[in-house]
Amino acid sequence: MKLILISFFLLLFTSCIPVRIAPEIKEDKVMVAKKFKRKLPKKYSYIFVDPKDADEFYNYINTKYQLDHDNVGYNVPVLINKKEYFLSFHEVEIPTKTINLVPLFIDAGLKSKDYDPLFEGSHITRIGNWYLVLTIADSELNDCLDPSATNRKQVLKFLKETRLEYLATTNYFDALFRK
Repeated sequence: MKLILISFFLLLFTSCIPVRIAPEIKEDKVMVAKKFKRKLPKKYSYIFVDPKDADEFYNYINTKYQLDHDNVGYNVPVLINKKEYFLSFHEVEIPTKTINLVPLFIDAGLKSKDYDPLFEGSHITRIGNWYLVLTIADSELNDCLDPSATNRKQVLKFLKETRLEYLATTNYFDALFRK
C-alpha cells in the first residue's frame, strides 16, 4: 500500500496538466478555418504546419507573384488550369499550454512560510505551434475548398504543390523562375 501511495504522489508531483493542446497535423488538412481558430473566416481552408520563421510565407508569395508588398495576404491572384483564383492566407499560432505541478507546489510551500517564490515563471509552459491557413476563391468569390465545389481537386493539387514548393525553397527567387 505504501508503494502505491508513494508511486501516486511521485507521479502527481512530476507531472504537468495540459490546459490546451495544439492540433497535430501530419502533412495538411482541409477544414473550416473558424473551427481551427475562432478569429478566422468561416470558409474551408487548407492548413499545414509552418516550420519556417515568421513572415516566410509572406515573402514567398510576395516574391513568387511579384506583388511588391501590395495586398500580399489577401486575394492574391493565382492561375490554376488557366483560370484565375484568389488566394488568401493567415499565419496562426496555437500554443500548447501545460500547468507544471512541482514548481507550483514548491512556491506555495515557500509562500506559506513567508519566502519569495523561486519558480514563478515556471508554473505554466507554453510551446508555440505555427500553422498556415490558406483559403482560395474563384472570381465569383465562391469557396473553392468546399466539398461541393466542382474545381476542388484541381485547387487542392495546386495548394499541395504550393506547400511542397514553399517548404523546399530557401531562396524565394527560385520560386519566381519556376513559374
